[in-house]
Amino acid sequence: MAPHDSAHGPHARLAASGGPDAPVPTVGFDLDMTLVDTRPGIRAAYEALSAETGRHIDAALTVTRLGPPLEQELAHWFPDEEIPRVAERYRALYPQHAVGPSPAMPGARAAVAAVQEAGGRAVVVTAKHEPNAVLHLEHLGIGPDAVAGWLWAEAKAEALREFGASVYVGDHTGDVRGARTAGALSVAVPTGPCGADELRAAGADVVLDGGLGDFPAWFADLLAG
Repeated sequence: MAPHDSAHGPHARLAASGGPDAPVPTVGFDLDMTLVDTRPGIRAAYEALSAETGRHIDAALTVTRLGPPLEQELAHWFPDEEIPRVAERYRALYPQHAVGPSPAMPGARAAVAAVQEAGGRAVVVTAKHEPNAVLHLEHLGIGPDAVAGWLWAEAKAEALREFGASVYVGDHTGDVRGARTAGALSVAVPTGPCGADELRAAGADVVLDGGLGDFPAWFADLLAG
C-alpha cells in the first residue's frame, strides 16, 4: 500500500515551498518503535525490576503499550507513593538490561542518513530518559544531530520548535499530537502499538505503511516538491 498523504495542512505547505533549491528541513524522529525496537530490552528491564522489588509486573504486556512516560506504566503495578523511587531504580537498571537486546528498526539507519546526506538535520525527540536514549543510539551506531528526552505527546513540540523541525516521524498517536502542536508535518509509521488507521484518524499527515523503509523515497519526493 502506498504512503497516505493529506492534501492540506503542513504537508501541503511544505510541498508548496519545496523544490530543488528549497532548504532541507530538519526532521525529528521518535525513538521507541520508530528508530529502535526496544521491546526485548524493556521487557528484560521490567523483569529485573520485578525480581528486585518482588512485585509482579507482566513484562510481556508492558511492551504492547510503549510510548507514554514510564510513570504511566508503573502506575499499573505500584502504588502512587512508590512510583518516583521505582522509576528511578528502573532507569538505573535500564542500561545493563535494555540496551544490548534492542535492535534498530528496519530502515532506521537509512532514514536518518537520508536526511543528513541531503544536507538536513536529523534529531531525536522522545519520552525516554535522555541518557538511556543516547545509549541506544550509540550502541546501534545511529548518529542524530541532537537528542531531547523526557518529552511526551504535546510536550514534544517544545523540542521540535527549538530544533526548527518541520517534520516529525513517530509511531504513536501521541507523536501525531506532538507534531501537530509544533506545526510540523506528522509522518507516522505503524510499527508500534498504533495501527495505520488509528494514526490516520489521529490526524497524521502521512502514513508510511511500510515503515521507515518507505522514508528515503518519500523524503526525496518531498525535497523534489
